[in-house]
Amino acid sequence: MGVSASGKSTVGARLAQRLGVPFLEGDDLHPAANRAKMASGHPLDDADRRPWLAALTEWVRVTASSGHGGVASCSALKRAYRDQFRRTGADVWFVYLALDREVAAERIARRKGHFMPPALLDSQYATLDPLHADEPGVTIDASGGTAQVVRAALRSVCGPDR
Repeated sequence: MGVSASGKSTVGARLAQRLGVPFLEGDDLHPAANRAKMASGHPLDDADRRPWLAALTEWVRVTASSGHGGVASCSALKRAYRDQFRRTGADVWFVYLALDREVAAERIARRKGHFMPPALLDSQYATLDPLHADEPGVTIDASGGTAQVVRAALRSVCGPDR
């Protein structure tokens, strides 16, 4: 979880590969209307996110019931969204890729071919409700290199209390 350009897709895919579990790019579940809205510079509201959250929640439910688990990358900016995933009964563990706004802006400006424009970054930070101490998961500084962030994520997921 985290804002755009925090490395969710890259870290999530590598984490899933290392764990040998399915990976879901959460952005793939956005309806075309959501992608078009964001691409035109308009942030999504909760009504826009409802079908996306429903699809993600169903993926969490189905993947958890397989007994093998999985990794999904998605912003999960609000605690209410994360609570919805946890209500599936799955053993959900959040990896919050925390990133300073300036670093995120630099990264997003370098991306090519992504529907999320740099202009929406501030709306993501305004919506962001960072991971709370009572939520299952870990906060990782995402400003480092990908390998370093993946190692930290892997340690948190495979730690002694997991």
